[in-house]
Amino acid sequence: MLLFSFLAFGQKAQKKYSEADSVEVNRLLQLSKNNFSEAPDKAISLAEQARILADSIRYFDGVAVALKNIGIAYYYQGKNVEALDYWKQSFEIYKSIGDQVGEANILNNIGAIYFNQGDDANALEYYLQSLALAEKTGDKLRILTAYNNIGGVYFNKPATHDKALFYFLKALPLSEEMGDKEALGTTTVNLGEIYYAKNNDSLALFYYNISEKAYNNSENSPYVYNAIGKVYNRQGEYSLAITYHKRALAIADKLNGNLDIVQSLMGLGVSYFLYGDLSKGFDYLKQAEKLALEFQFTKELKDIYKELASSYNQVKDYKNAYSYHTFSNIKDTLYNIETDKKLGSLQFDFEIQKKQGEINLLTKDKALQDADLKRQKLIKNAFLIGALLILFITFNLYRNYLAKVKTNKLLDKQKDEIETLLLNTLPAEIAKELRVTGKAAPRHYNHVSVLFSDFVDFTSHSEKMTAQELVEHLNTCIMAFDDIIGKHNLEKIKTIGDAYMCAGGIPVEDDTHIFRIVKAGHDMHQWIEQDNVTRMNNGLDPWGLRIGIHVGPVVAGVVGKRKYAYDIWGSTVNIASRMESNGQAGKVNISKAVYDLIKDHFECTQRGKIYAKNVGEVEMYFVGNEIV
Repeated sequence: MLLFSFLAFGQKAQKKYSEADSVEVNRLLQLSKNNFSEAPDKAISLAEQARILADSIRYFDGVAVALKNIGIAYYYQGKNVEALDYWKQSFEIYKSIGDQVGEANILNNIGAIYFNQGDDANALEYYLQSLALAEKTGDKLRILTAYNNIGGVYFNKPATHDKALFYFLKALPLSEEMGDKEALGTTTVNLGEIYYAKNNDSLALFYYNISEKAYNNSENSPYVYNAIGKVYNRQGEYSLAITYHKRALAIADKLNGNLDIVQSLMGLGVSYFLYGDLSKGFDYLKQAEKLALEFQFTKELKDIYKELASSYNQVKDYKNAYSYHTFSNIKDTLYNIETDKKLGSLQFDFEIQKKQGEINLLTKDKALQDADLKRQKLIKNAFLIGALLILFITFNLYRNYLAKVKTNKLLDKQKDEIETLLLNTLPAEIAKELRVTGKAAPRHYNHVSVLFSDFVDFTSHSEKMTAQELVEHLNTCIMAFDDIIGKHNLEKIKTIGDAYMCAGGIPVEDDTHIFRIVKAGHDMHQWIEQDNVTRMNNGLDPWGLRIGIHVGPVVAGVVGKRKYAYDIWGSTVNIASRMESNGQAGKVNISKAVYDLIKDHFECTQRGKIYAKNVGEVEMYFVGNEIV
């Protein structure tokens, strides 16, 4: 579910115009906004009047909002190309007057267009840019909007559902804090969809019901009604599902919300088919298909094709089932809607003419039948040639499509390989920043946990093993540590010889990293203990591991322009290193700063102080078991 932020008046209003004129511009803009859903054409006309007046008095904030409003009205009509054009014009004006709040608003809206077209990569790029500007300006509404929309992109793939849940849960307290009903409705319907995907219907309905009350039969209500309908379908409550989909359709029809109409029709088609009314099921799905094609709702079109393929398969109409299954597998970026319309039109004309010819043949006078039969033969031959031509065109289109699919898969594979390589080197957020801007600015973090580990007597071990044996076993240990910190959502910084360094609370700040990094330290020791049992059973020396942890401020970033590496600096890093070097094998040694944060959650033993350069004396503690 996408969340729009319609209020985006400028922060740096020009004062070269009369107050009365600017008031009139704002009045027209408010009237335009009031007509978005029920009368979008009127909204466009009012916004255009506001734009002309604002432009004449050089009221640039008003011009930007007017262009934005025109784009929103077109969006409500399903006219994405026009919406994008006006939003990009609005963005340039906001940028020229330094209104970053307005920029963030427009970037979010542009992302929504790409999201609805199934272009997740572009959608995510615009949403992340919007979030960066919103965080920079401290605009809670747009931060909340970005959280919901970024979560929506991650929700599209089951593999990233946990990331989606992370962003939706970040949005929930913000929407409650702001008391914004629309924002609360959007956040909770998103959470409902996550739990629906996880097959947790009770939690899904819990959040959907909150969303339903928040929306209160507004223009966003069709979305949540359709979502509730899907839950009842899965539970076998088909009558209830039909009721909710009909509620959605009634509101969507009233507001001319084409996307909601398509989703409601699709929901009704599925519900009636499950209910056993096949005729109504096919009727609603066909209506949904027609509208989705008309407005180029690619994502919905693919879902409709899948439902039609499944439905035809169940009634043993395998020809249609295969056709729709093939359509549903066409990749959005390669799907040529215009070509499909032309082929459909040719086939339709062909069938009509053929039927008319048969009717004429049956109704001819006997005296004219011989002449008519000759004419029919010519027509039949013409039809045959036409059919062969259509077959030839279809074959060539399909061959070109297969070639494009092959090329696209190759490009996708190469892109994924590059992306994986970059993400193995840098955190996702930093990799994104480098990709977008070509650089990654260093950032200061107030609260970061840092862990160092080091093997005891590593030099002694190296003298007893061949170089290959040493490196192989060290690599086994490092890979195990990588898995452990990945499980605890920590960030690996680097390895230095046999030393291992990781951190928590970067590049995304959170409140639980200190507990996760302590648990990771315990898990690392536990893995080493199990590995040592195996080594000793094979007559090999055990390896001892020291671990030290400290928490505090750091500076993090990427330096240089070749062989990028993400690193952290500051006294926090130095003290964490001292905690490790003054620890003991098999123990997690922590500073007083860490102890103060975890003492109510873990058993700890005080063990004295050490002197740290430029810091002074630092108390140390060994961490024991977690307090249950």
